[in-house]
Amino acid sequence: MTRIAAGLERAFAERGFAEPSVEDLRDAAGVSLRTLYKYTPSRADMVLAALEHRHTRYLTHLFDGLPNAPDAALDALLDRIGAWMATETAHGCLFHGAVAADPGSARLRDMLGRHKAEVAGRAAEVTGLAGREIELLVIMEGLTQAWALHRHEAVRGAKELGRALPRH
Repeated sequence: MTRIAAGLERAFAERGFAEPSVEDLRDAAGVSLRTLYKYTPSRADMVLAALEHRHTRYLTHLFDGLPNAPDAALDALLDRIGAWMATETAHGCLFHGAVAADPGSARLRDMLGRHKAEVAGRAAEVTGLAGREIELLVIMEGLTQAWALHRHEAVRGAKELGRALPRH
């Protein structure tokens, strides 16, 4: 299933959610149509599988091996978001893109909320900013939006804002 989800994630990230046909998705997953439908019985399930895979990869990228010191963890975390933007997200946040493509889907909205809440919660924990999850989320989301225009300056600005947050 991991290989299928990885292929689906890649296809949706590269081509969006409307463009790839089921045959394109099958090819990206590297399996037969029958196998694709066995594990993801609908296009909605294919999108969710791709997002679950992306969620796991993103958490690993951001949080594995962070420094123990809160300020160093904050800097490393924001650097890693910048690195992710440089290599993984040519078209913006895949989770927001999925919801934009199907705004009526409660499952996608729930997935978006769960993803953002987990990222913010873990970020608050490792940076010593418990209770500041919303503020951290705003900084991280702002960084992802500003990256396309300002790149490393956006990371620098996010670090300044993060350091200015009062710790409880």
